[in-house]
Amino acid sequence: MNLVKVFGEVNPLLLEGLKMTIAVTVLSLLLAFVLGLCSCFFALSKKAPLRWISKIYVGLIRGTPLLVQVFYIYFAIPQLLQFIGFEVRFTPFIAGLITLTLNAGAYMSEIFRGAINAVNTGQMEAARSLGLSNGQAMKKVILPQALRICLPSLVNQFIITLKDSSLISVIAFADIMYQAKIYVGRSMEAFATYTLVALYYFILIAILSYLAKIVERRVNI
Repeated sequence: MNLVKVFGEVNPLLLEGLKMTIAVTVLSLLLAFVLGLCSCFFALSKKAPLRWISKIYVGLIRGTPLLVQVFYIYFAIPQLLQFIGFEVRFTPFIAGLITLTLNAGAYMSEIFRGAINAVNTGQMEAARSLGLSNGQAMKKVILPQALRICLPSLVNQFIITLKDSSLISVIAFADIMYQAKIYVGRSMEAFATYTLVALYYFILIAILSYLAKIVERRVNI
C-alpha cells in the first residue's frame, strides 16, 4: 500500500468533490436560514393554520431519517408529479440541495423558536410601549437578541449539515464521498482514500468552528 501514490492519484478527484460538497452545503444553509425563520414565525403566529403548517413540516422532517428524505425527493416526488401530469426530473445536485434545505430548515426553525422564547417577554412590552409595532419590535429588538442566544446552536447545525451532505452521494451526487467511492471501487485503496476524506472533513469543520468562535466573540461584545 503506497500511501503517497494513492494520495497523489485521489487528491485531484477529492478536491473536485470537495467543491461540490461546499457548494451544496453553503447554498442549502442560506436557504435553510430563510426557511427556518419563516417556519419559526409560522409556529409563533396567532393564526392556527400557519402554526399547523409549521408543526407538520417540522414533525415530518424530524421524524424521518435524512437518507429516506434524499430518496423521497429524488425518486418519489418526480414519480408523483409524473402521475398528476408533470414531467419533472431532479438532478442529484438539485435533489440534494432541496433535501438539505428542508432538513436543516426544520431544525433551524426550532432553534429560532427556542431562542425567541428565551428572550425576556418584558423586551417586547418595552418595545411596544415605545410605539413599535409587533413586526418592528421583532425585527429591531427581539431577533437581534435571539440570534445571539442561538448562535452556538446554529453553528452546530451548520456542522451537522456539512457532515450530512455526504449522504447525498447515494444518488450519484459527485461530492467528495462519491468521488472517494469511485476511486476505491477502481483501486481498492480504501484506507488511504477514506483517511484523506476524513482529514478534509476534519479541516473544514475545524475552520468553521474557528470562524464561528470569532463571530460569537464579536457579537457578544
